[in-house]
Amino acid sequence: MHRLRHYFISNDMDELEVFEEQLEANGVATSQIHVLTLEDASAENHEHIHDVNSLMKTDVVHSWELGALVGLCLGVVILLVAHYAGWTNSSIGWYPFIFLSIVALGFSTWEGGLLGIQRPNHNFKKFQSALHSGKHVFFVDLDSEHEGILEELVNQHPQLELAGTGASTLSWILFWQKRLPPFFR
Repeated sequence: MHRLRHYFISNDMDELEVFEEQLEANGVATSQIHVLTLEDASAENHEHIHDVNSLMKTDVVHSWELGALVGLCLGVVILLVAHYAGWTNSSIGWYPFIFLSIVALGFSTWEGGLLGIQRPNHNFKKFQSALHSGKHVFFVDLDSEHEGILEELVNQHPQLELAGTGASTLSWILFWQKRLPPFFR
């Protein structure tokens, strides 16, 4: 099933709350709807607003993945250099080089996460000027079957500004987001 993320910009949190309630009433799961805002207190005052959590506002996951990729490359280079330099033919063998490769992978992954926690999420960079001007970004991940519902609801909210589309959250993540909340209640 194809899923697409739709972005909207608005300066009215009340309207976004009504829009979210309407989407939920039409079968869109709460875990697929988010509001990104710099005014966290305003979002907390709206009972039905599903705010973006602070970790999701940073680029920690994306940078962590990039760090892991760099670490994997470093690990492979370490093993190749050790092999072709003949260092593995000594009495110590492969063990120190395998260990060094694992350390390089772990360190690079850790550093990537540390760098990412200091940056805004790469998916939200294009909205920074709107956010700093006091606006809010509403986004929803929709299956193709809900596209008509979204179009109908958007027509009822002419103040919403369409801000584009993008890649959706992976289906398996959305699946577990729907299943886990009842487990923790």
